[in-house]
Amino acid sequence: MFGRGLGDTYVVFLLPLESEFGWTRSQLTSVYSIYLLVHGFASPLVGLLFDRLGPRWVYATGMACLGAAFFLAGELASLWQFYLFIGALVGIGVSLNGMVPGSALLARWYRERLSSAIGIAFSAVGVGTIVFVPLAQYLVAHYGWRFAYRFLGAVILVLVPIVALALPWKRFYAGHQHAARAQSRDEGWTLRAALRSPLYWGLCQVFFGTAAAMFSVIVQLVALFVDAGFSPIAAATAYGMLGMMSALSVMGSGLLAERFGYRQTVTATFVGTAAGMSLLFVLTFIPATFLLALFVPTFGLCMGVRGPIVSSVSTKYFAGPNVATIYGSIYASNALGAAFGSLMGGLLHDLTGGYRVGLVVALAFVALASTPFWNVSALRNFR
Repeated sequence: MFGRGLGDTYVVFLLPLESEFGWTRSQLTSVYSIYLLVHGFASPLVGLLFDRLGPRWVYATGMACLGAAFFLAGELASLWQFYLFIGALVGIGVSLNGMVPGSALLARWYRERLSSAIGIAFSAVGVGTIVFVPLAQYLVAHYGWRFAYRFLGAVILVLVPIVALALPWKRFYAGHQHAARAQSRDEGWTLRAALRSPLYWGLCQVFFGTAAAMFSVIVQLVALFVDAGFSPIAAATAYGMLGMMSALSVMGSGLLAERFGYRQTVTATFVGTAAGMSLLFVLTFIPATFLLALFVPTFGLCMGVRGPIVSSVSTKYFAGPNVATIYGSIYASNALGAAFGSLMGGLLHDLTGGYRVGLVVALAFVALASTPFWNVSALRNFR
Protein backbone atom coordinates (compact mmCIF):
# COMPACT_ATOMS: atom_id res chain seq x y z
CA MET A 1 0.00 0.00 0.00
CA PHE A 2 2.76 2.48 0.95
CA GLY A 3 5.03 1.59 -1.97
CA ARG A 4 2.92 2.04 -5.09
CA GLY A 5 0.37 4.23 -3.34
CA LEU A 6 3.03 6.82 -2.53
CA GLY A 7 4.63 6.41 -5.95
CA ASP A 8 1.30 7.23 -7.58
CA THR A 9 1.10 10.60 -5.80
CA TYR A 10 3.48 11.89 -8.46
CA VAL A 11 0.46 12.68 -10.67
CA VAL A 12 -0.70 15.29 -8.12
CA PHE A 13 2.65 17.11 -8.06
CA LEU A 14 3.02 17.29 -11.86
CA LEU A 15 1.11 20.52 -12.51
CA PRO A 16 2.37 22.47 -9.44
CA LEU A 17 5.98 21.65 -10.31
CA GLU A 18 5.38 22.54 -13.96
CA SER A 19 3.92 25.88 -12.87
CA GLU A 20 6.66 26.79 -10.37
CA PHE A 21 9.77 25.67 -12.22
CA GLY A 22 8.64 25.86 -15.86
CA TRP A 23 9.82 22.34 -16.60
CA THR A 24 8.37 20.79 -19.75
CA ARG A 25 5.97 17.89 -19.62
CA SER A 26 8.58 15.54 -21.07
CA GLN A 27 11.08 16.60 -18.38
CA LEU A 28 8.51 15.90 -15.68
CA THR A 29 7.45 12.53 -17.09
CA SER A 30 11.09 11.57 -17.57
CA VAL A 31 11.44 11.78 -13.77
CA TYR A 32 8.76 9.15 -13.53
CA SER A 33 10.61 7.16 -16.17
CA ILE A 34 13.75 7.24 -14.02
CA TYR A 35 11.71 6.04 -11.04
CA LEU A 36 10.36 3.15 -13.10
CA LEU A 37 13.74 2.27 -14.61
CA VAL A 38 15.38 2.15 -11.19
CA HIS A 39 12.42 0.15 -9.93
CA GLY A 40 12.86 -2.29 -12.80
CA PHE A 41 16.60 -2.73 -12.60
CA ALA A 42 16.40 -3.12 -8.81
CA SER A 43 13.73 -5.84 -8.96
CA PRO A 44 16.06 -8.79 -9.74
CA LEU A 45 18.39 -7.68 -6.95
CA VAL A 46 15.44 -7.34 -4.57
CA GLY A 47 14.37 -10.88 -5.43
CA LEU A 48 17.88 -12.14 -4.77
CA LEU A 49 18.06 -10.29 -1.43
CA PHE A 50 14.69 -11.67 -0.39
CA ASP A 51 15.75 -15.24 -1.24
CA ARG A 52 18.92 -14.74 0.82
CA LEU A 53 17.87 -12.49 3.73
CA GLY A 54 14.11 -12.77 4.14
CA PRO A 55 11.51 -10.00 4.45
CA ARG A 56 12.44 -7.94 7.54
CA TRP A 57 15.25 -5.78 6.22
CA VAL A 58 13.89 -5.71 2.68
CA TYR A 59 10.66 -4.05 3.80
CA ALA A 60 12.25 -1.82 6.48
CA THR A 61 14.90 -0.54 4.08
CA GLY A 62 12.22 0.15 1.50
CA MET A 63 10.22 2.25 3.93
CA ALA A 64 13.34 4.18 4.93
CA CYS A 65 14.10 4.96 1.28
CA LEU A 66 10.56 6.19 0.64
CA GLY A 67 10.51 8.37 3.76
CA ALA A 68 13.87 9.95 3.01
CA ALA A 69 12.94 10.56 -0.63
CA PHE A 70 9.69 12.37 0.16
CA PHE A 71 11.13 14.41 3.01
CA LEU A 72 14.09 15.56 0.94
CA ALA A 73 11.82 16.35 -2.03
CA GLY A 74 10.33 19.14 0.05
CA GLU A 75 13.60 21.03 -0.47
CA LEU A 76 13.69 20.71 -4.27
CA ALA A 77 15.42 23.54 -6.11
CA SER A 78 16.56 21.94 -9.39
CA LEU A 79 15.62 19.17 -11.78
CA TRP A 80 18.52 16.87 -10.89
CA GLN A 81 17.33 16.76 -7.28
CA PHE A 82 13.89 15.74 -8.47
CA TYR A 83 15.48 12.99 -10.54
CA LEU A 84 17.50 11.80 -7.55
CA PHE A 85 14.79 11.85 -4.86
CA ILE A 86 11.54 11.09 -6.69
CA GLY A 87 13.23 9.22 -9.50
CA ALA A 88 15.99 7.05 -8.08
CA LEU A 89 15.28 6.84 -4.35
CA VAL A 90 11.53 6.28 -4.70
CA GLY A 91 12.26 3.65 -7.35
CA ILE A 92 14.44 1.71 -4.91
CA GLY A 93 11.91 2.08 -2.10
CA VAL A 94 8.95 0.91 -4.16
CA SER A 95 10.93 -2.06 -5.46
CA LEU A 96 11.85 -3.12 -1.93
CA ASN A 97 8.20 -2.81 -0.82
CA GLY A 98 6.61 -4.02 -4.03
CA MET A 99 5.29 -7.06 -5.80
CA VAL A 100 8.53 -9.02 -5.95
CA PRO A 101 9.01 -9.59 -2.18
CA GLY A 102 5.25 -9.75 -1.66
CA SER A 103 4.69 -12.47 -4.24
CA ALA A 104 7.70 -14.43 -3.00
CA LEU A 105 6.47 -14.28 0.59
CA LEU A 106 2.97 -15.43 -0.36
CA ALA A 107 4.39 -18.24 -2.48
CA ARG A 108 6.15 -19.57 0.61
CA TRP A 109 2.95 -19.59 2.65
CA TYR A 110 0.29 -20.63 0.15
CA ARG A 111 0.13 -23.63 -2.14
CA GLU A 112 -3.56 -23.93 -2.98
CA ARG A 113 -5.34 -20.86 -4.35
CA LEU A 114 -2.14 -18.87 -4.65
CA SER A 115 -3.72 -16.66 -7.32
CA SER A 116 -6.49 -15.63 -4.93
CA ALA A 117 -4.00 -14.89 -2.15
CA ILE A 118 -1.85 -12.72 -4.42
CA GLY A 119 -4.90 -10.89 -5.77
CA ILE A 120 -6.22 -10.08 -2.30
CA ALA A 121 -2.80 -8.97 -1.04
CA PHE A 122 -2.10 -6.72 -4.00
CA SER A 123 -5.46 -5.02 -3.83
CA ALA A 124 -3.57 -2.90 -1.28
CA VAL A 125 -1.97 -1.14 -4.27
CA GLY A 126 -5.37 0.27 -5.18
CA VAL A 127 -6.12 1.09 -1.56
CA GLY A 128 -2.85 3.02 -1.40
CA THR A 129 -3.92 5.07 -4.42
CA ILE A 130 -7.31 5.79 -2.82
CA VAL A 131 -5.66 6.98 0.39
CA PHE A 132 -2.55 8.83 -0.73
CA VAL A 133 -3.51 10.53 -4.01
CA PRO A 134 -6.49 12.53 -2.61
CA LEU A 135 -4.50 13.17 0.59
CA ALA A 136 -1.58 14.53 -1.42
CA GLN A 137 -3.95 16.68 -3.50
CA TYR A 138 -5.51 18.10 -0.32
CA LEU A 139 -2.10 18.90 1.16
CA VAL A 140 -0.88 20.50 -2.06
CA ALA A 141 -4.05 22.58 -2.44
CA HIS A 142 -4.08 23.86 1.16
CA TYR A 143 -0.43 23.95 2.21
CA GLY A 144 1.65 23.74 -0.97
CA TRP A 145 3.60 20.97 -2.61
CA ARG A 146 6.70 21.38 -0.41
CA PHE A 147 4.73 20.85 2.81
CA ALA A 148 2.97 17.87 1.22
CA TYR A 149 6.27 16.17 0.45
CA ARG A 150 7.70 16.90 3.91
CA PHE A 151 4.57 15.73 5.72
CA LEU A 152 4.35 12.44 3.82
CA GLY A 153 8.07 11.82 4.28
CA ALA A 154 7.94 12.45 8.02
CA VAL A 155 5.00 10.06 8.49
CA ILE A 156 6.83 7.29 6.63
CA LEU A 157 10.07 7.79 8.57
CA VAL A 158 8.17 7.48 11.86
CA LEU A 159 6.86 4.10 10.68
CA VAL A 160 10.31 2.68 9.81
CA PRO A 161 11.22 1.38 13.31
CA ILE A 162 7.72 -0.09 13.64
CA VAL A 163 8.14 -2.02 10.40
CA ALA A 164 11.63 -3.17 11.37
CA LEU A 165 11.03 -4.12 15.01
CA ALA A 166 7.35 -4.37 15.91
CA LEU A 167 5.96 -6.65 13.20
CA PRO A 168 6.11 -10.45 13.75
CA TRP A 169 8.84 -11.03 11.19
CA LYS A 170 10.09 -14.18 12.93
CA ARG A 171 6.76 -15.81 12.28
CA PHE A 172 6.76 -14.60 8.68
CA TYR A 173 10.33 -15.83 8.28
CA ALA A 174 9.45 -19.19 9.83
CA GLY A 175 6.86 -19.69 7.13
CA HIS A 176 9.47 -18.77 4.55
CA GLN A 177 11.92 -21.29 6.03
CA HIS A 178 9.31 -24.05 6.17
CA ALA A 179 8.56 -23.62 2.49
CA ALA A 180 12.23 -23.35 1.64
CA ARG A 181 12.93 -26.68 3.36
CA ALA A 182 10.14 -28.30 1.39
CA GLN A 183 11.49 -26.84 -1.82
CA SER A 184 15.09 -27.84 -1.08
CA ARG A 185 14.20 -31.47 -1.82
CA ASP A 186 13.60 -30.35 -5.41
CA GLU A 187 16.11 -27.89 -6.83
CA GLY A 188 13.44 -26.40 -9.09
CA TRP A 189 14.10 -23.71 -11.65
CA THR A 190 17.21 -21.60 -11.95
CA LEU A 191 17.26 -18.21 -13.62
CA ARG A 192 19.37 -19.60 -16.46
CA ALA A 193 16.85 -22.37 -17.11
CA ALA A 194 13.92 -19.93 -16.91
CA LEU A 195 15.52 -17.72 -19.57
CA ARG A 196 15.18 -20.61 -22.02
CA SER A 197 11.44 -20.95 -21.39
CA PRO A 198 8.90 -19.45 -23.87
CA LEU A 199 6.59 -18.83 -20.91
CA TYR A 200 9.22 -16.59 -19.30
CA TRP A 201 9.45 -14.34 -22.36
CA GLY A 202 5.67 -14.43 -22.83
CA LEU A 203 5.20 -13.05 -19.32
CA CYS A 204 7.83 -10.40 -20.03
CA GLN A 205 5.87 -9.33 -23.14
CA VAL A 206 2.62 -9.15 -21.18
CA PHE A 207 4.26 -7.05 -18.49
CA PHE A 208 6.14 -4.72 -20.86
CA GLY A 209 3.22 -4.09 -23.22
CA THR A 210 0.70 -3.61 -20.43
CA ALA A 211 2.92 -1.20 -18.52
CA ALA A 212 3.84 0.80 -21.64
CA ALA A 213 0.15 1.22 -22.46
CA MET A 214 -1.05 2.01 -18.94
CA PHE A 215 1.70 4.39 -17.87
CA SER A 216 1.63 6.41 -21.07
CA VAL A 217 -1.88 7.31 -19.89
CA ILE A 218 -1.87 7.11 -16.09
CA VAL A 219 1.07 9.46 -15.46
CA GLN A 220 -0.76 12.35 -17.15
CA LEU A 221 -4.31 11.37 -16.23
CA VAL A 222 -4.91 14.07 -13.61
CA ALA A 223 -3.40 16.66 -15.96
CA LEU A 224 -5.61 15.36 -18.80
CA PHE A 225 -8.74 15.79 -16.69
CA VAL A 226 -7.72 19.30 -15.65
CA ASP A 227 -6.86 20.28 -19.23
CA ALA A 228 -10.27 18.97 -20.30
CA GLY A 229 -11.94 21.41 -17.90
CA PHE A 230 -12.44 19.49 -14.65
CA SER A 231 -11.31 20.98 -11.32
CA PRO A 232 -8.06 19.68 -9.76
CA ILE A 233 -9.90 18.14 -6.80
CA ALA A 234 -12.41 16.46 -9.14
CA ALA A 235 -9.51 15.13 -11.22
CA ALA A 236 -7.70 13.79 -8.15
CA THR A 237 -10.92 12.27 -6.81
CA ALA A 238 -11.56 10.51 -10.11
CA TYR A 239 -8.00 9.19 -10.01
CA GLY A 240 -8.55 8.01 -6.46
CA MET A 241 -11.77 6.28 -7.53
CA LEU A 242 -9.75 4.45 -10.17
CA GLY A 243 -7.67 3.15 -7.29
CA MET A 244 -10.80 1.90 -5.52
CA MET A 245 -12.01 0.15 -8.67
CA SER A 246 -8.54 -1.30 -9.13
CA ALA A 247 -8.49 -2.57 -5.55
CA LEU A 248 -11.79 -4.41 -6.11
CA SER A 249 -10.69 -5.93 -9.40
CA VAL A 250 -7.25 -6.93 -8.17
CA MET A 251 -8.82 -8.55 -5.12
CA GLY A 252 -11.05 -10.67 -7.34
CA SER A 253 -8.52 -11.32 -10.12
CA GLY A 254 -7.26 -14.56 -8.61
CA LEU A 255 -10.76 -15.91 -8.03
CA LEU A 256 -11.76 -15.05 -11.59
CA ALA A 257 -8.62 -16.64 -13.04
CA GLU A 258 -9.16 -19.82 -11.05
CA ARG A 259 -12.84 -19.93 -11.97
CA PHE A 260 -12.80 -18.94 -15.65
CA GLY A 261 -9.16 -19.47 -16.66
CA TYR A 262 -6.12 -17.23 -16.88
CA ARG A 263 -6.39 -16.57 -20.62
CA GLN A 264 -10.09 -15.69 -20.47
CA THR A 265 -9.67 -13.36 -17.50
CA VAL A 266 -6.66 -11.55 -18.95
CA THR A 267 -8.35 -11.13 -22.34
CA ALA A 268 -11.49 -9.65 -20.76
CA THR A 269 -9.43 -7.10 -18.85
CA PHE A 270 -7.54 -6.05 -21.97
CA VAL A 271 -10.85 -5.46 -23.74
CA GLY A 272 -11.97 -3.31 -20.81
CA THR A 273 -8.71 -1.35 -20.81
CA ALA A 274 -9.05 -0.65 -24.53
CA ALA A 275 -12.65 0.49 -24.01
CA GLY A 276 -11.54 2.84 -21.22
CA MET A 277 -8.81 4.38 -23.36
CA SER A 278 -11.34 4.86 -26.14
CA LEU A 279 -13.57 6.74 -23.70
CA LEU A 280 -10.62 8.96 -22.80
CA PHE A 281 -10.11 9.68 -26.49
CA VAL A 282 -13.74 10.78 -26.80
CA LEU A 283 -13.42 12.81 -23.59
CA THR A 284 -10.69 14.95 -25.19
CA PHE A 285 -13.39 16.10 -27.66
CA ILE A 286 -16.41 16.10 -25.32
CA PRO A 287 -15.40 16.75 -21.67
CA ALA A 288 -18.72 15.59 -20.25
CA THR A 289 -19.13 14.46 -16.65
CA PHE A 290 -21.05 11.34 -17.69
CA LEU A 291 -18.10 10.24 -19.85
CA LEU A 292 -15.76 10.66 -16.89
CA ALA A 293 -18.19 8.70 -14.70
CA LEU A 294 -18.30 5.92 -17.31
CA PHE A 295 -14.53 5.89 -17.77
CA VAL A 296 -13.72 5.35 -14.07
CA PRO A 297 -15.34 1.89 -13.63
CA THR A 298 -14.59 0.74 -17.20
CA PHE A 299 -10.88 1.47 -16.91
CA GLY A 300 -10.51 1.04 -13.16
CA LEU A 301 -12.04 -2.43 -12.95
CA CYS A 302 -9.36 -3.67 -15.35
CA MET A 303 -6.43 -1.65 -13.99
CA GLY A 304 -3.83 -3.70 -12.17
CA VAL A 305 -5.42 -7.10 -12.78
CA ARG A 306 -2.65 -8.41 -15.00
CA GLY A 307 0.05 -7.90 -12.35
CA PRO A 308 -1.29 -10.43 -9.80
CA ILE A 309 -2.07 -12.92 -12.57
CA VAL A 310 1.46 -12.72 -14.00
CA SER A 311 2.79 -13.00 -10.44
CA SER A 312 0.80 -16.14 -9.71
CA VAL A 313 1.68 -17.77 -13.04
CA SER A 314 5.37 -17.04 -12.48
CA THR A 315 5.47 -18.25 -8.87
CA LYS A 316 3.56 -21.43 -9.74
CA TYR A 317 5.46 -22.30 -12.90
CA PHE A 318 8.93 -21.40 -11.62
CA ALA A 319 8.42 -22.70 -8.06
CA GLY A 320 11.59 -23.39 -6.12
CA PRO A 321 14.24 -21.69 -4.01
CA ASN A 322 14.94 -19.14 -6.76
CA VAL A 323 11.34 -18.07 -7.30
CA ALA A 324 11.88 -14.47 -6.12
CA THR A 325 14.99 -14.03 -8.25
CA ILE A 326 13.20 -15.30 -11.36
CA TYR A 327 10.08 -13.27 -10.74
CA GLY A 328 12.20 -10.20 -10.02
CA SER A 329 13.78 -10.46 -13.45
CA ILE A 330 10.35 -10.84 -15.07
CA TYR A 331 9.02 -7.90 -13.12
CA ALA A 332 11.87 -5.79 -14.46
CA SER A 333 10.13 -5.86 -17.86
CA ASN A 334 7.06 -4.32 -16.23
CA ALA A 335 9.04 -1.43 -14.83
CA LEU A 336 10.93 -0.95 -18.10
CA GLY A 337 7.65 -0.85 -20.02
CA ALA A 338 6.23 1.65 -17.54
CA ALA A 339 9.33 3.86 -17.89
CA PHE A 340 9.10 3.72 -21.67
CA GLY A 341 5.37 4.43 -21.62
CA SER A 342 5.56 7.40 -19.28
CA LEU A 343 8.37 8.99 -21.30
CA MET A 344 6.61 8.24 -24.59
CA GLY A 345 3.37 9.79 -23.33
CA GLY A 346 5.14 12.96 -22.25
CA LEU A 347 7.06 13.31 -25.52
CA LEU A 348 3.94 12.74 -27.63
CA HIS A 349 2.11 15.37 -25.58
CA ASP A 350 4.91 17.89 -26.14
CA LEU A 351 5.13 17.10 -29.87
CA THR A 352 1.39 17.14 -30.59
CA GLY A 353 0.10 19.50 -27.90
CA GLY A 354 -2.49 16.98 -26.74
CA TYR A 355 -3.21 13.43 -25.65
CA ARG A 356 -4.92 11.82 -28.66
CA VAL A 357 -1.86 10.44 -30.46
CA GLY A 358 -0.57 9.02 -27.18
CA LEU A 359 -3.89 7.25 -26.59
CA VAL A 360 -3.78 5.66 -30.05
CA VAL A 361 -0.23 4.40 -29.44
CA ALA A 362 -1.29 3.11 -26.02
CA LEU A 363 -4.05 1.07 -27.66
CA ALA A 364 -1.44 -0.54 -29.92
CA PHE A 365 0.54 -1.63 -26.85
CA VAL A 366 -2.62 -3.11 -25.32
CA ALA A 367 -2.90 -5.32 -28.41
CA LEU A 368 0.78 -6.30 -28.12
CA ALA A 369 0.40 -7.23 -24.46
CA SER A 370 -2.62 -9.45 -25.01
CA THR A 371 -1.09 -11.85 -27.54
CA PRO A 372 1.13 -14.16 -25.40
CA PHE A 373 -1.87 -15.73 -23.66
CA TRP A 374 -3.00 -16.83 -27.14
CA ASN A 375 0.22 -17.68 -29.01
CA VAL A 376 2.44 -19.16 -26.22
CA SER A 377 1.21 -22.68 -25.61
CA ALA A 378 2.32 -22.86 -21.97
CA LEU A 379 0.30 -19.72 -21.22
CA ARG A 380 -2.64 -20.62 -23.42
CA ASN A 381 -3.16 -23.86 -21.53
CA PHE A 382 -2.01 -22.71 -18.08
CA ARG A 383 -4.11 -23.88 -15.13
